[in-house]
Amino acid sequence: MNEDVKPDPEIEEISTDNAESGAETETETVDPVAALEAEKADLQDKLLRAIAEVDNVRKRAARETADARVFAIERFAGDLLSVSDNLSRAMEALGNEEREALSEAGKSLMGGIEMTQKELHTVLARHGVTAVDAAPGASFDPNLHQAVSQIPSDQPSGTIAQCFQNGWKIGDRTLRAAMVAVSTGPAS
Repeated sequence: MNEDVKPDPEIEEISTDNAESGAETETETVDPVAALEAEKADLQDKLLRAIAEVDNVRKRAARETADARVFAIERFAGDLLSVSDNLSRAMEALGNEEREALSEAGKSLMGGIEMTQKELHTVLARHGVTAVDAAPGASFDPNLHQAVSQIPSDQPSGTIAQCFQNGWKIGDRTLRAAMVAVSTGPAS
């Protein structure tokens, strides 16, 4: 009697879909505690990274602020170095005999030039600008000295034989390298 009855394809399809949805709901059912723990771990990781980034930014800003304080006058100090050079040239223009022959007014003028140069160097030092050691016999340091020639001298080989222009540094940074002649040792 039921042989003539054919199954309706739509009914089979619906029952198959229901079976599949039931399987999906079983696999999609996730433990809510585990999901919250995963989300918590993710948020903790993000929080720690954000805190580390803020700390790095704060340290970088403090370092940049400290550098700005030290190096803020770098350009200004560099411009003042030519004033120091000119004062040195003015004092070196007269030899010892000529200085002795100066009148009282001339000696006062030379004394004033010397005092002005000393005051300039004191003010520069107060702001962290110091002279580079470029005396004959001092070791040659390519970070502080600029070799313009090599000459035979009484100084040991590889040391400074003569200084042509004083060098200056601000903090640890070279403001202007000293122009020097490097000794090749005693002349043979």
